[in-house]
Amino acid sequence: MANAEHSGRPAEAFGATAVGTARARLRAARLGLWLLAAVLAVRQVAVVLGPPRGERLTDLETWVGPDGVLHVNGSLYDSTRFTGTPFGGLVLKPLTRAAEQALGWGWTFGTLLLVVALGLVVARALPQPVSRRTSLLAAPVAISVLMLSLPVRNTLYLGQTSIIPVLLVLLGCFVVRGRKAGGALIGLAAALQPTVLLFAALLWFTGRRRAAAATGMTFAGVTALAWAAMPHDSYTYWVHHMAGVGLGGKADALANQSLHGALLRVGLTGPLEIGLFLALGAAVAALGVRRAVRYARDGQLLLAVALTGCAAIAVSPTTWQHQLLWVLLAVVGRVGRRASDRYVWPVAVVLVMTLPAKMMLPNMPALYPLRDNAVLLAAVAAATAIPFLPRTSPYYRFPVPTEYAEPVPARWKHVPLLPFLKRVLTRPNLLLELLLIRVTYAAYQQVRLAATGGSNSAGRVRAEAHGQEILDLERFLHIDIEHAANHWVVGVDWLRNFFDFYYESFHFVVPLTVLAVLYWRRPVDYRWARSALGFATLLALVGFWLYPLAPPRLMPALGIIDTVHGVQDFSKPDYGTLTALTNQYAAMPSLHFGWSLWCGLVVAIVAPKWWMKALGLLHPFFTVSAIVATGNHWVLDAAGGAAVVLAGFGLAYVLMGPRAGAAAKAAQRPEPVPAAEKESTPSG
Repeated sequence: MANAEHSGRPAEAFGATAVGTARARLRAARLGLWLLAAVLAVRQVAVVLGPPRGERLTDLETWVGPDGVLHVNGSLYDSTRFTGTPFGGLVLKPLTRAAEQALGWGWTFGTLLLVVALGLVVARALPQPVSRRTSLLAAPVAISVLMLSLPVRNTLYLGQTSIIPVLLVLLGCFVVRGRKAGGALIGLAAALQPTVLLFAALLWFTGRRRAAAATGMTFAGVTALAWAAMPHDSYTYWVHHMAGVGLGGKADALANQSLHGALLRVGLTGPLEIGLFLALGAAVAALGVRRAVRYARDGQLLLAVALTGCAAIAVSPTTWQHQLLWVLLAVVGRVGRRASDRYVWPVAVVLVMTLPAKMMLPNMPALYPLRDNAVLLAAVAAATAIPFLPRTSPYYRFPVPTEYAEPVPARWKHVPLLPFLKRVLTRPNLLLELLLIRVTYAAYQQVRLAATGGSNSAGRVRAEAHGQEILDLERFLHIDIEHAANHWVVGVDWLRNFFDFYYESFHFVVPLTVLAVLYWRRPVDYRWARSALGFATLLALVGFWLYPLAPPRLMPALGIIDTVHGVQDFSKPDYGTLTALTNQYAAMPSLHFGWSLWCGLVVAIVAPKWWMKALGLLHPFFTVSAIVATGNHWVLDAAGGAAVVLAGFGLAYVLMGPRAGAAAKAAQRPEPVPAAEKESTPSG
């Protein structure tokens, strides 16, 4: 055995086995990601080509249909639907007949091929050094994210050509070897989308002056060619409409995510708006190109291209939704010293570029300026403000690692622990937490509404039938106290007012307060409690979906008085003042009680003094009294809420292990300094 140990063969065999297992897992992950990209592509094809012909590819139909602008004998811009440059019209005109013959399938699959090519180029252009895992998985991940993004979905649905300029720029920067040829490709892109000329400045200030000159000459040449072939249209575009600002939809529409559109939306018009737009645009362009040059010299050319594209979005008079892909490319930038902070910027970018703005921010008038300009703000922030790490920073490759609690045995030996989620000791990033909470809650609202077919009237009969089942079961168990409690409370004015106020005021305030206190004072317990709450909410969504239930106040024959929302008109299919906001039949289980029980249990577990624990447990008691007395829930709804909360705590225990309360002090340790920084620190 000694000879075998010293020979190294068993160790070599073990190492080879480990390497083989790692390679097999990597191949499986890569195959899974490519399958995901394929599924997303098929889904996009189905979404685009599923509707009737007159309702799909509306922009493409406008161009090449029987009365399309490419068939007219006069100007392309006689119809305001055509917003491209004269050169774009010149290129598309010979393709009109072919596009008509294969209008949907050819254009859609061609666009999908462009998306795949774009993802492959992006994966190839990642800043070095990258690991082998990253290099193998980057392409399918990039393609999948592109498929999910709003610009690509918008491009596919409308039949637009906005992916072509982005791809031409990336090909000119990363694929074509000759500088003149690369500059020529960027010049062609600028002929299709004029603000792409901003890349000529990037090329010039990074020492690629031949490429910059080729960009300018190519743009000037093809634009002159289009002017010679279509002088009237060229004059209309470049002079009369000021580079397209007067084309397409209204410039103040939400789809125009440029500084010009944002200023118009806030009410500025005339010379004041134009002067402010020019001043802000010049500042964003100058600062964006300056930052892009710095990152290009640092070896992060893809990030530099993304920042220049973000600046072009802001300074263009009109930047429609299908022209916003540059923001998504900025996801490659690294932000933050801690490893846990690295996810904030990419998650924020992906959320902004894949989800509607209404899911990102609450429906509050004060937040409308942020919501209406979410993509523009992301583009301006990327171009001018986000502190992306240079590759010379010690934190670029070695961020401050995340601290984890030591694994511990299960408290109950018969309950196995599944090591899926590690017990993190450090405080999570606040911005990332707020983003995830907001998006999760928006998804929660959508699932609640979709549980009955998208409206309250769609599930009314089924929900009322389930309500009768619950009432019959409660009568069998002798716990049908809803009617008696409701009418007793109605007769006592101060008690009715108290329960109405409690029902309306504390449902969101108390859970958010508990989360905030835990985040600030007990970060270790915050992760554990937040996970339990998330699991409970997911389980409740399953209940809403499978068992839509009418609350007592919406059972016409029960005689319950709705003390909170007022008298209902049961003759209408949709009723209740909250109908426009949420699904009225998502009553089982009651998250109104479930979230309050979660608050009470968390406070009772982590609070240091007995009176704090007692005060925390009063909240679920008052909540269950309020939801029953006001007619908003059945008693069994509260039992269902308790069940999903206890199941949430159970899942958190199984997946994360017991609370890491004993390791809470470790969260207060000072952040370790990366080894690279230690070496650079003078010893004297």
